[in-house]
Amino acid sequence: MDASKLRAWWWRLQGLDGSLAGASPAAALERAGWARSVGGAGPYLSIFARTGGSREAMDAAAAALEIHELPAARNCTYVVPASDFALALKVGQAFIEADLNVGRKLGVTDKEVEKLCAAVTGCLGKSALSPDEIREGVGGAARSLGEAGKKKGVTTTLPLALGKLQAFGEIRRVPVNGRFDQQRYGYVRWQPNPLAKFKLSAEEAYTELARRYFTWIGPATVAEFQWFSALGVKAAKAAIEPLSLVPLEDGSDQLIFPNVREQLTALKPSKQSQYVLTSSLDGIVLLRRDLKSLIEGADLERKVPAEKGPAAIGGLSDLPSHAILDRGRVVGLWEFDVNTSSIAWTAFVPRNDALQKAVAKMEAFVRDQLGDARSFSLDSPKSREPRIKALRASAG
Repeated sequence: MDASKLRAWWWRLQGLDGSLAGASPAAALERAGWARSVGGAGPYLSIFARTGGSREAMDAAAAALEIHELPAARNCTYVVPASDFALALKVGQAFIEADLNVGRKLGVTDKEVEKLCAAVTGCLGKSALSPDEIREGVGGAARSLGEAGKKKGVTTTLPLALGKLQAFGEIRRVPVNGRFDQQRYGYVRWQPNPLAKFKLSAEEAYTELARRYFTWIGPATVAEFQWFSALGVKAAKAAIEPLSLVPLEDGSDQLIFPNVREQLTALKPSKQSQYVLTSSLDGIVLLRRDLKSLIEGADLERKVPAEKGPAAIGGLSDLPSHAILDRGRVVGLWEFDVNTSSIAWTAFVPRNDALQKAVAKMEAFVRDQLGDARSFSLDSPKSREPRIKALRASAG
């Protein structure tokens, strides 16, 4: 199938075509998929790109528990709609064992963790407590793991208990200022527990995850779903099997729902450019993690500022900066320059009024409502300076 048609399909499926304009944050996440959160502005940028809504509306939705950031697939945190809270927690539970195993190697017993979990839930209520306040509240139930723990990245037993309680829906983590783009949190009891009425087994939950995945971003391959879910090859195939997916075309490894294949085949992509700026971790890129498929052939060897210097964009697995898209095609990159309160950007296509307008729209959102557009928690204005300089230079 023609690459531009596939890109236009993913673009439409992801709601980047304007069909989600004015929708609620929860509706956007239900349609396009969970928004990856790593202490950066990604969730805000992705939701704004689709709905045009304000940061205040997104924060209000989080405060009302219409959306929430929680541990989910692949042991990663995502901003998830309320309709998927239980599913996201369920598919993330398997990964808590890896953290507990680290504790076991440091001499922490399961009984000790259970006792600490009880102490944590006993001291938490409706008001959020910081980790230090919880540590004080549980007293001797939490202990230091010494130098050995520092080397493993687990200084005390408290994170083990907090991680387990989150994974099983007993507590939830809330940002101290109500925003997703920072990493200072408090903890509260989660009542009622979203998993209380969830009856699916782990295997059934992964099938439901697969159903959502192929609804968000199909056609996709088993390997792409496997990467997103962190399942093994056998388990990924078992999760997908009940969905009765079919190949996109004869001999293709891309799978799609049969009725959706008919819709895709009938799609006639717009001939009119439609520019949107979004996050480097946006679902259209991250869900399949096949950046090359979103790049026009002529642009594959185009050099862009990457982590270790200029690199051909077609050879990268992930976007080095936030993206400018046109009907699913990556046509440029951007970063926010805090020093000038403006967007530094470069385009792979000629600049025109529509493209300038799209940049100005995102620039106003970041400047007036976010203050910055960090890609992840350790991204800073200073660390971003070389990329900003390179983007401005390449833009001429």
